Amino acid sequence: MNVAELVGRTLGELGVGQAFGVVGSGNFHVTNALRAAGVPFVAARHEGGAATMADAYARMSGRPAVLSVHQGCGLTNAMTGITEAAKSRTPLIVLAADTAGAAVRSNFRIDQDALVSAVGAVAERVHSPAGAIADTVRAYRTAVQQRRTVVLNLPLDVQAMAAPGNDTAGSTAVPAVPQLAAGRPAAGAAAALAELIAAAQRPVFVAGRGARGAREELRALAGASGALLATSAVAAGLFHGDPWSLGISGGFASPPAAELISGADLVVGWGCALNMWTMRHGRLVGAGARVAQVDLDPDAIGGNRPVDLGVLGDVAATATDVLAALGSRTATGYRTDDVRSVIETRVRWRDVPFDDLTGPDGIDPRTLSIGLDDVLPAERVVAVDSGNFMGYPSAYLAVPDEFGFCFTQGFQSIGLGLATAIGAALARPDRLAVAALGDGGALMGVAELETVVRLGIPMVVVVYDDRGYGAEVHHFGPDGADLDAVRFPETDIAAIGRGFGFEAVTVRALGDLKGVADWVAGPRTAPLLVDAKIASDGGSWWLAEAFLGH
Repeated sequence: MNVAELVGRTLGELGVGQAFGVVGSGNFHVTNALRAAGVPFVAARHEGGAATMADAYARMSGRPAVLSVHQGCGLTNAMTGITEAAKSRTPLIVLAADTAGAAVRSNFRIDQDALVSAVGAVAERVHSPAGAIADTVRAYRTAVQQRRTVVLNLPLDVQAMAAPGNDTAGSTAVPAVPQLAAGRPAAGAAAALAELIAAAQRPVFVAGRGARGAREELRALAGASGALLATSAVAAGLFHGDPWSLGISGGFASPPAAELISGADLVVGWGCALNMWTMRHGRLVGAGARVAQVDLDPDAIGGNRPVDLGVLGDVAATATDVLAALGSRTATGYRTDDVRSVIETRVRWRDVPFDDLTGPDGIDPRTLSIGLDDVLPAERVVAVDSGNFMGYPSAYLAVPDEFGFCFTQGFQSIGLGLATAIGAALARPDRLAVAALGDGGALMGVAELETVVRLGIPMVVVVYDDRGYGAEVHHFGPDGADLDAVRFPETDIAAIGRGFGFEAVTVRALGDLKGVADWVAGPRTAPLLVDAKIASDGGSWWLAEAFLGH
């Protein structure tokens, strides 16, 4: 056994969930070692796609994933996906081959430590055969316990060295990495938050990524305190089915939902950054409203806006302790009959009236999204790319829980949506994966259509095709700017999908969704691409909100 094989075996024993990558000479042996250790491996068509697949898999499965890349160019190709994962605090281990220490003239040589550190990932390294297990375990522990993206550099000369003992069974044991107990808040902090909640007449809880898995604890506390429930975009679906849920807070919130959130006299962020997107640059915090924030990371508390109270602790544990501190005190709070009527009849975007723009230029994106929501199975996992279109699938496609929506927007790069859907589909094979893309992002990540077909994933890929980079068209167009660089002639994206082995339909009006309904009915022997030619919306509502802060 050499060091490369030992690293792969060690990660297999530690229990990583899935590996993704593009195999070259530098990562060939470590990738095969992962496979031999029982870790499933997906060969992507581009390292950038592989990185995002691994990110999405970790988010939707709750297990750390592995990305395997070649030295130098393999790592640079993956950097956008690695940056997204690092900014989103995804537990991800990147196995990056590296040039040998003496290979100072290698074409592949770059400062890989500096590169990954610059984007917020943690740079680690396997230094020697004797320390290979310890180095690998340290990278795994950092990824899992600190929720970090870790790049474990594997120099080629060290990879090739004989492992200690040099026997195929492996003579060195891999130490267990214990799961950390949930961090409970200080008793005084829990009591202080309980007093804030008890004094509030219109409390709203906004739950973020850190609240995933704490649905019932938050619902119990909200029920006792009369709080309404909302989420950040990345936690969409957490309160699905709750009669007091407002859906997503921020730019994707419907007008009635935004009005109720801004009417709160107390906003509590639970594992939520309370950033400009979730709080609409602060406009969703009403005048005189108090703000509290609960998070495991002290750097996150007050990081985006001032707070009246910060509580350091796990969301579920904190909600449980605050409920206990409330004791027998209960309140109607914001849960009045009038508010319930608004939530039941007006809060969902599909209940907000609109003038249908469907016409010669294509289908209104709202009509399209409502039609898709009606025809696609309820058990779904939706992945959304970035662009002017992104609010429509985010707001109109309902998801069953927080593992039904995968939103890789920490770096706001277009082109990640398709790979996101692949990773999410592999993490949740019990659900139909739906990739919602703009035409720009779809064509940027088009190579991974082959990966979908090769893996046999029964996915639906929906392209909101406005024939351009819509965000730029609508932002700069009103000022009379030259838009030739961001507009494109119509492309037959359905034909491209068929070329990769997809079934495909082109949608220009609501009736064209019959092709989607037929596919859903079965037998779904190939994935489906929906080339939706959409009418111009003049700039989406969420985009207008976003640019108000610029």
